[in-house]
Amino acid sequence: MKYDCLIVDDEEVLSQSTCEYFNLFGVNTAWVADSTACMNFFRENSAEVILLDINLGSSSGFDLCKRLRETISVPILFISARTSDDDMLLALNIGGDDYIKKPYSLSVLLAKVKAVLKRYQAQDGKSVISGGIKIDYELRRVFVQGKEITLKSMEYKLLTYLVENKNRIISKDEIFRKVWEDYVAGDNTLNVHIRRLREKIEVNPNEPRYIKTVWGTGYVFEEDKQ
Repeated sequence: MKYDCLIVDDEEVLSQSTCEYFNLFGVNTAWVADSTACMNFFRENSAEVILLDINLGSSSGFDLCKRLRETISVPILFISARTSDDDMLLALNIGGDDYIKKPYSLSVLLAKVKAVLKRYQAQDGKSVISGGIKIDYELRRVFVQGKEITLKSMEYKLLTYLVENKNRIISKDEIFRKVWEDYVAGDNTLNVHIRRLREKIEVNPNEPRYIKTVWGTGYVFEEDKQ
């Protein structure tokens, strides 16, 4: 079965109320309590966005996120009562797309989820080809010179934004706003993602022909006409 949202959280009362609220407003939502149930869920179902808690009883949402990112590219929004910057940065660096602190407002959380669904569903059925890179939005797959590559969620978001704005210099601030959608990320986080992208799409990551650094400003994706 296809769901709009999956909640992975061991707080039963909060999760069930969130699930009921989302369903009431037309966001088809399911709930599971732990990592094992989550992995079992995706063997028979799909979801367009995942709300993932960090503390899942005997398991960790961080570990689950890493496992999910091996096969799933849908947005993962962490929901947690843990508020340290280290937790937030770790969540974003391992493949999370947002970090929402508990206690959360149901109406605000619903608005965030709807915005993510709208953005991703608007891309369905489209594809973009730039030089030797093809992005299939419907399947969320990326091909370089005809060969499929595997990207984590944030790598995918960053690449699609760069490709859609090809041949235009994009500042770091714009990338933080449009890709990370906030200013939690810093230069080191962005540099790591750029380096990983280059390792996956460039023939020689040390001499990139697609993703170029504009020193003191940001980056530009230069289309390869060859």
